[in-house]
Amino acid sequence: MSVTEPGLFAWFCVRSHVKREHIAAEHLRGLPGVEVFLPRVRFRRQTRRGPAWVTEALFPNYLFARFDWQTSLTQVHYAPSVAGVIHFADKWPTLPDPVIEELRQAIGDDQVYVIDTSVRIGDEVQIADGVFQGLKAVTTRVMPARQRVTVLLEFLGRQTAVELPLTSIIKEGNQRRAIL
Repeated sequence: MSVTEPGLFAWFCVRSHVKREHIAAEHLRGLPGVEVFLPRVRFRRQTRRGPAWVTEALFPNYLFARFDWQTSLTQVHYAPSVAGVIHFADKWPTLPDPVIEELRQAIGDDQVYVIDTSVRIGDEVQIADGVFQGLKAVTTRVMPARQRVTVLLEFLGRQTAVELPLTSIIKEGNQRRAIL
């Protein structure tokens, strides 16, 4: 990180209001001379209504904006849904262009990375619906033609093999770590 010189375009880290990164990004895109990068991930998550696809910011409450610090800082800092531009006292740190480019290459052109949800033998999964909802299990057999999977779960003090539809399980693991 470095501190930018006045009159130069640089990438800054912008903090948004909670769960409003996409709204802040749209407002910033509307400002002249501001380029925005909001890396997001799309994955299946368990909800009260069952498994659902969700899209979230890769870095919750943060996005990146490239602008001229001298002329656009106030506009960016006070844009709707923006909580502020990251700074330390009177120092405004910037991110090098190669860092943003590397993130762009990892995420893709549409700025949304879809996390692989395919299940393999040995994967830890969570059962998303039915009588075993919420229990964790290990995949022992995948039957793609039938869209089913056999899992081994701990139930009533013993291990039990259960065959379930693929849509009834969610792969466990840290979704964001898969990208970075």
